[in-house]
Amino acid sequence: MKTIDIFPTTKAFIFDLDGTLADTMPLHYDAWAKTAEIMNLEFSLDFLKSCAGMPSSKIIDLLNEKNNRTIDPQKFSDIKEEFFAKEMHKIKEITAVTDLVYKYHGKIPMAVGTGGKRNIAAETLQILGLDKYIPILVSADDVVNHKPEPETFLKCAELMGISPENCQVFEDATLGFQAAKAAGMKVTDVTPFY
Repeated sequence: MKTIDIFPTTKAFIFDLDGTLADTMPLHYDAWAKTAEIMNLEFSLDFLKSCAGMPSSKIIDLLNEKNNRTIDPQKFSDIKEEFFAKEMHKIKEITAVTDLVYKYHGKIPMAVGTGGKRNIAAETLQILGLDKYIPILVSADDVVNHKPEPETFLKCAELMGISPENCQVFEDATLGFQAAKAAGMKVTDVTPFY
């Protein structure tokens, strides 16, 4: 199995959560699809993939625009989160990435920078036991400008006390790659490793 390379200048790790540390995307897709069906909205896996890294509110805005609708983002989000919460116990770690967490725990600072909501992200980390290894979580609730803007990752670096150019970001989505590059950080696409 291929291992993920660490850049020589790396002094801190920043991990995306969904699709990077946690294999949650099938569960998220199912929850989104069920909610879209209830709301009578057109929805596809390709659409969700194109939105990877965005907070739910922005995805719902895009759905409204695409379907010429005015569905309340909070109502949609509440239903979607209820579906997801019922299945959270099924979340598995992405071992190619979590192996880095275990290997470098106590040796290098780590943070999670996600476009997900804080409560869901924190619970995901708890389910996987990663909250014991990664003390810093920056979620969609903690920033104003979400991925592809660099704010999420820059806040992670600030909380770890590490300059951006010495941070290595592990990501699975285009918006995350763009955010890491905009932050002046090195980025690793984890998808070839699982």
